[in-house]
This record gives sequence, structure tokens and C-alpha cells, in this order.
Amino acid sequence: MAQYGKAEYWEERYTRDAEPFDWYQRWSGVKDVVTQYISATQQILHIGCGNSRLSEEMYDDGYLNSINIDISQVVIKAMQEKYRDKTSMRYLHMDCRNMEFEDKTFDAAMDKGTLDAILCGENSTAHAQKLISEVYRVLSPTGVYIAISYGQPPHRYPYLDKPEFNWEITVHQVQKPTIASNAALATDDKDQPNVHYIYVCKKRGTDS
Repeated sequence: MAQYGKAEYWEERYTRDAEPFDWYQRWSGVKDVVTQYISATQQILHIGCGNSRLSEEMYDDGYLNSINIDISQVVIKAMQEKYRDKTSMRYLHMDCRNMEFEDKTFDAAMDKGTLDAILCGENSTAHAQKLISEVYRVLSPTGVYIAISYGQPPHRYPYLDKPEFNWEITVHQVQKPTIASNAALATDDKDQPNVHYIYVCKKRGTDS
């Protein structure tokens, strides 16, 4: 299995292949769910953005204020150049497990495959816990974390549904695209249902 949890893997990948690639879903595939929880005026954090077109497609749909972070310096530099004219859509080189933002900075955080990628790597449980804890920290008291995943609820709830996270979790399902390029990170994806899961974790208004 590719070392999806390692920065070196992504640096090499984005150096080799600079073409846009979207894991799992495009904006059109998740829009009906996401728009129930995020408004166009809110400040959105995209975690592990890669060279996905998600922020661009949301921008074109009126979601103008976003910060996109990725562990790969190569891809961040490329995206900064690509979207230099969209000044409210920023790209920053940052590790999602150790973010440099102040507490309660964002109204929403979107994760399209990043939690899954971390869970494919070494020390996955500890790293996943760091990611989710950091997301919780940087979200406002009523903020929402939206994680798009191939992982079924029994395999994701142990990470998301913990006492230290004072949020309500709702799970939606969307059909997987038939386009082959929207591959899953899982090597055993053939055993998974023909859906992706959208985990919506909404903070309850007070921080525990």
C-alpha cells in the first residue's frame, strides 16, 4: 500500500503529476449535503487540499472565503500560482496535525479523504487523533467538521465519537461516481458498498 500518511509520498506524487485530481467526489456530488451545513459567507478550512478542484468549484458557487492547507509544499506552491487571482482563496503549507491557526478561527472544516489517508499510514490512530483534535480546536463553538470518507461508520465513529469532542454526528451517504479516476484510498474498496460517507460533526455551541 502506498504510504499515504507520509509527506514524502505526496511531494513525489505532486512533483510527478501536477494534473488536478479529486479523491472520491467533485463538488457536484456532495453539494446537496454540504450546503445544509455551510453557508457561502462562512470561513472554510480545507484540510489536505492537494490539487483538488473542490475549493475552485465552491468558489464559483459563491463560497469565496477559504483557506486550503496541505503537507506538500510542492502542491501548495502550484496552487498558489494557479489561483493567484482569487485572493480570498488562500493556500498555505501546513500539517493538519499541528495547525498554526488560533483557536475557534473557522466556521467549517472540510476533509475529503485526508482522515482516510492518515489512517493508511504508520501510527495511524495517534495521527488521526491529532488531526481531529486540531480540527476541533480551530472550529468556532458552533463550527462543523465535514469528513468525506470511504470508511463505514463502525470504522470511523471510534475516531470521531469521543467524549472530548462535544459535537453531534450525522452521517449521510452519496453514490460513488462511476469515473475510474475517483479512486478510493482503500486497497480493499471492492468489499465496500457503492457509496461514500459524509460525516458531519457539528459542535454544540460550547466547548467541553
